Amino acid sequence: MASQQAPSVLPETAADDERRLLYQSYINRCNAHDFEAMEKYYTTPTLNINDEPWPTQKVTAQFKPLVEGFPDWRWEIRHLAIDGDYLSLHFRLSGTHLGVFQGIAPTGRKVTTTQFTLYHLVDGKFADVWDMTDMEAVMKQIQ
Repeated sequence: MASQQAPSVLPETAADDERRLLYQSYINRCNAHDFEAMEKYYTTPTLNINDEPWPTQKVTAQFKPLVEGFPDWRWEIRHLAIDGDYLSLHFRLSGTHLGVFQGIAPTGRKVTTTQFTLYHLVDGKFADVWDMTDMEAVMKQIQ
């Protein structure tokens, strides 16, 4: 008879706690749409986004059309896993379509979607980010 064992879980460390607090601080800046403050969490002058080097200003600039189209855009952390200098996140994203987004006039519709992101920290800053967001779901909800 096979025995069932619980999956192994690494104990959290003080460093994990620091990384969790760092990320919570960052997501608070994201939800406040404080782009200038967000840049302070990135390695400078560039960080890698999906394996491509981006200047920090380009990283934050990508959010501006999003929050213009959805002024209440919000990232809700559903799951956060920490493995050394890597943070894995699953988000629920939501917002109300009150501005033009990708050429679509405001509909007033509330939208939700999901995002999965893996961050690599170097010296306490985001050096690498791999991201997948279901923007197709957002587009379907506003069309």
